[in-house]
Amino acid sequence: MSYQVLARKYRPKSFATLVGQEHVVRALTHALDQQRLHHAYLFTGTRGVGKTTLSRILAKSFNCEKGVTSQPCGVCDACTAIDAGRFVDYIEMDAASNRGVDEMAALLEQAVYSPSNARFKVYMIDEVHMLTNHAFNSMLKTLEEPPPHVKFILATTDPQKIPVTVLSRCLQFNLKQMPPGHIVGHLESLLAQEQIEFEVPALRLLAKGAQGSMRDALSLTDQAIAFAAGKVSLDAVQSMLGALDQAYLFRLLDALAANDGRAMLDIADEMSARSLSFKATLQDLGSVLHQIAIAQTVPSAIADDLPERQELLRLADQFSSEDIQLFYQIVVHGRNEIGLAPDEYAGFSMTLLRLLAFSPVTSSSGTGGAVSKSTSTPPQKATAPMSRAATVENAPAKTATALPETPSANLASHSAPPMQANRSSAQNSVTEQPPPSNQESKASKLSPAMAALAAARAGSNKAKGISTPRAQIQAQTAIHSSQQAEQELKDELSPVAVSQANSSLNSVALENSANAKSAEPSIAPSFAASPKQHQVDENQMPPPWDEDLIASTTSRTSSIQNQTSEPSAIEEANDFAISTNGNNRVAKQSVVVQNEAEKHIADVSITASARSAAPNLLPIPELDWEGDWPSLARSLAVRGVAQQLAQQSELLSYEILGESIALRLRVPVKTLLSAGSLEKLESELTTRFGRTIRIETELAAVTHTANTQMLEERAAQQLVAEAAINNDFFVQSLMREFGAHIATGSVRPI
Repeated sequence: MSYQVLARKYRPKSFATLVGQEHVVRALTHALDQQRLHHAYLFTGTRGVGKTTLSRILAKSFNCEKGVTSQPCGVCDACTAIDAGRFVDYIEMDAASNRGVDEMAALLEQAVYSPSNARFKVYMIDEVHMLTNHAFNSMLKTLEEPPPHVKFILATTDPQKIPVTVLSRCLQFNLKQMPPGHIVGHLESLLAQEQIEFEVPALRLLAKGAQGSMRDALSLTDQAIAFAAGKVSLDAVQSMLGALDQAYLFRLLDALAANDGRAMLDIADEMSARSLSFKATLQDLGSVLHQIAIAQTVPSAIADDLPERQELLRLADQFSSEDIQLFYQIVVHGRNEIGLAPDEYAGFSMTLLRLLAFSPVTSSSGTGGAVSKSTSTPPQKATAPMSRAATVENAPAKTATALPETPSANLASHSAPPMQANRSSAQNSVTEQPPPSNQESKASKLSPAMAALAAARAGSNKAKGISTPRAQIQAQTAIHSSQQAEQELKDELSPVAVSQANSSLNSVALENSANAKSAEPSIAPSFAASPKQHQVDENQMPPPWDEDLIASTTSRTSSIQNQTSEPSAIEEANDFAISTNGNNRVAKQSVVVQNEAEKHIADVSITASARSAAPNLLPIPELDWEGDWPSLARSLAVRGVAQQLAQQSELLSYEILGESIALRLRVPVKTLLSAGSLEKLESELTTRFGRTIRIETELAAVTHTANTQMLEERAAQQLVAEAAINNDFFVQSLMREFGAHIATGSVRPI
């Protein structure tokens, strides 16, 4: 008798002997026991996972003489003929060689005939994804509604190539790859039956080489038996597969832990002399690092019978978890980049040097020519480039000679010679002060208009209870600068100029008061000048947010004004004082406007709350409930139509009926009573109150419901949001100065 390979000799004959596909076996077993038979089955999975084996077992279950069963006898004529491959009503077709429409048409023509000696005629089409589109289209109708005596079993390794029209007509089962433990257990069982000696580490190596395929594992076992002359040993399997000895990997990691680069390169040379695959070495090294990471995190996950368990635990103590993660990433990337290296040895050795370069160093000198790193010098903190603001703050001498252009400094430059002494003394006093902070220096460079705008924003945020440090600093600095400029003007100007300035300030105050009453606050021009002097056109002025352009325009205006006479400078000082004082008053007016807006918002909220308040409650003492049906409806844990029924209904009355309570609800539309919503609502109310609740309904218009409350609340929130936006000082200034407008429907409550 000729020798029969292990893959054919030990092919499973029943569901009980099938290995590694428990999820498929369970589904098919239950379907067969309950006689729930589908007309088309699709088995998908990689090679050697049991697709053909499952189809043969399923064919025996269909046609066993015992009847349709999940446990075929295996001894009747149908079972033995199917196992031998000579059952006439079980047709296995290879779609890779019979992929055309003609072959499929011939198969379907035979399908209409009844089986000759069986209960079902079973067609098994292997590698079905190889069929052409025309062949798939020709079988669609028969696959969807086959004759009652026909069963289709399709098998494929690439289900993505099968049309969805075919997939939708089949009962699909995805066969998974065989775990290494299942393969090792199966190999131990059949080698014991064959009375062949073996070593468990050798079987693990065979299972790893099979890569999830039981048929590949059995084929490799046949090869190992022949290679080792009847004994499956670890050395024989390693030599046969060209697998790497784990000792090389542990030696590499020990040299890495000792920071011994010379030893690592010597191991690489030794492996090169034995012509070992460096790419496979990096793959195995990645697996070892993965196991070390598991040993560091979950030591119990390492199998007790694993031969290298002690080595893994030892190495897990020598490296930190961060180092293992880094080494794993370097090894994985090194394996992917080895094809780009000049040769495999260069790529492998470069990966080892990379591991060494990033390995932790505990001493200033290595061992055996290892790369050394000094750890005595503490790490230096990186110095970032200094910003412009920091440079200015760190240069007080430069600040003393180049003061920022403030309104008071500009006004002093226009003054008469007697005023220069006061200006010099003021500059000296400023120079002796410590340099301002970054935010304060930035705020001091603001133009009067921007300073007033910042003060208005600060007042608006204060009214809202919002703390904005930057805005507060800018506003305080602007107000302080304005007050200081006003005081300097009063000290330096003549009494006539002071009286003129006061009269002008009073007129500006009256004008701002009128503007405040009309809720239209305005910002005084920051570039106020006498009509007799050269002026900058307002249309050519830069926008208020561009501070650099404003500063340049201010300096350019100051240079023009320096050419005027002394009386003109005094008049401009008066105008500037008026402008500055006006800006301060505008800032105060913004707070008043904001307070009025908040009061209006509160009035709207109170009105909405009054409208949404329940007019009449219906207390039910038996339920210990105050009778607020809208609030109850909004808190019930129901969804869909039942939720809408609760929220759009109105409670009219109640009645005590023994142990139950009947609630009478008014419902606006009959549709809310469909889809069992009434029963769901009764069940939820019964659960809520712990007492049987019955609901009676009537169709009529409703007025006070949870839905109307929510609509009123949303409308009130919308009014509050629109009022807040419309009364915002910054929005009003944008609308007034730039012609901006609020887009209709763009305001949404938060």
